[in-house]
Amino acid sequence: MNVNATLLGQAISFAILIWFTMKFIWPPLMAAIEERQKKIADGLAAAERARQELKDADARVADEIRKAREEATQIVDRANQQYNQIVDKAKTDAIAEGARQKAAAQAEIESLSHQAKEVLRQQVAALAVSGAEKILKREIDQARHRDLLDALAKEI
Repeated sequence: MNVNATLLGQAISFAILIWFTMKFIWPPLMAAIEERQKKIADGLAAAERARQELKDADARVADEIRKAREEATQIVDRANQQYNQIVDKAKTDAIAEGARQKAAAQAEIESLSHQAKEVLRQQVAALAVSGAEKILKREIDQARHRDLLDALAKEI
């Protein structure tokens, strides 16, 4: 056996194998590798987009929470203002009602006082007539002396 012929046969076989591999095996293998690289790149891009969307969503959520807190604070402030207005109005109404009742009571007291004074004057006049009658030992005509009795009652 000749080493040169074997070596030449092996070189030709190897060249045919390389040509066959480059022609039929290499292109599908490279296409599969490129497709896999593209899928990996798309997956990484999608993951980056998802991460960015998550960051944006977190920012929107934080903004919405901040707005909700501000709105809740405004609602509480308005409720406190309404509470204070209602309390102040109730105080004002209570003071006005108290003053009205006090005035009504004062008017009633004055009316009763005048009535009591008038009754007292009449009783004093009757007692004066009775006393004068006893003193004079005669009866005084109340109809004839009404002006005198009224003047006497007003002095008392």
